[in-house]
Amino acid sequence: MDRQQYENYLKEKLHPILEKMLIDCLQAKPADPIPFLIQWLQNKQCGGAAHAQSAQAPLQQKAQAPANQDKKKKKSKKESDEEKASSDEDEDDYVEVVQTHKEKGKPAVGRASVSAEAFGQFNQKKAFKPKIIQKKPEQIQKITQRLSQAFMFSALDDGQRKIVIDAMDEKRYKAGELVIQQGEDGDVLYVVDEGELDCEKVFKKGDKATYLKTYQPGESFGELSLLYNAPRAASIRAKTNAILYSLDRDTFNNIVKDAAAKKREFYESFLQTVELLKDMDNYERSKIGDALKSITFKKGSYVVKEGDSGDDFFMIEEGQLQALKQVNPGQDPVVVKEYKQGDYFGELALLKNCPRQASIKCVTDVKLATLDRSAFKRLLGPVDTILGRNADNYKKFQK
Repeated sequence: MDRQQYENYLKEKLHPILEKMLIDCLQAKPADPIPFLIQWLQNKQCGGAAHAQSAQAPLQQKAQAPANQDKKKKKSKKESDEEKASSDEDEDDYVEVVQTHKEKGKPAVGRASVSAEAFGQFNQKKAFKPKIIQKKPEQIQKITQRLSQAFMFSALDDGQRKIVIDAMDEKRYKAGELVIQQGEDGDVLYVVDEGELDCEKVFKKGDKATYLKTYQPGESFGELSLLYNAPRAASIRAKTNAILYSLDRDTFNNIVKDAAAKKREFYESFLQTVELLKDMDNYERSKIGDALKSITFKKGSYVVKEGDSGDDFFMIEEGQLQALKQVNPGQDPVVVKEYKQGDYFGELALLKNCPRQASIKCVTDVKLATLDRSAFKRLLGPVDTILGRNADNYKKFQK
């Protein structure tokens, strides 16, 4: 079988099955996807597409039941203030349009991970040459702002962000104009700069399209086709006049996806050293790794100040910091600890809302990874549930 025959087999035989399976799994969001996928394939084998479609609802209920039961067990009065805080989180960083049936009363969807496209003998990775599309300074400023709002681009460093900005191309659409057609091949993703766009999907041939969501400025769509070489999973139409910035497949694969993979690997390894979180499993660490955000501080600035309330946990990616504590009233604070790359602080903020025990000052320019308590809880539930797996560990941090 030559290369073209392999590519035809992938496109005609495997992609239709894998795309539908991934879409159903993303919509169901099972706590453990493997049993769900096995059951999905068994349904497909027994009854074909129609049977698999009809079985989707019970599969979703079965997949979500353990999660719902866990959430009921985790509820307590002392968590009510944390739940209120979590409502202010921006939870709309979706990986694709297929994840968007928002139902009232359901918890917000967690951020999705960036996956990989397979390369091998019949799909070899080519040498990457950055694309440069000339832009005005105001366009660069607008793109930079939009990228900072999109979770997908959070792993980029300054150099990678510049390559992505250079490669982005401005696209303008009038109200009612089609941007993406369901079923077509896709080789770009879009970031919304201005306007609103509606997403619709036809779930069964011959049925009317179902409205899924409206995309707002700062959101992105279309990456699923780049990740999986799959046809567009839904249609996107401009609701108002809209300005978008498109990013091509090569830049996405070589810059955005690779940066996300390196970031995840680094954070997962890092999280294993955090004593408070040592009882997490690999899956939980990967979810936290994807949710961490990078922030920078200049030399001499304070990250936190003693006595302030806080719910953020920090890990040091680059730079050095000092912990300063007011020992005697009226005297200058003293240095009680030095921090360097690989250290962390503020981990107790994930557990409870207590004042900062010391001020943290930057000795050099620093880059930190941060996660707040409400984001942690949204992804994995209360931290004391994880601590509870190890009774001694739990008692130590509760003191």
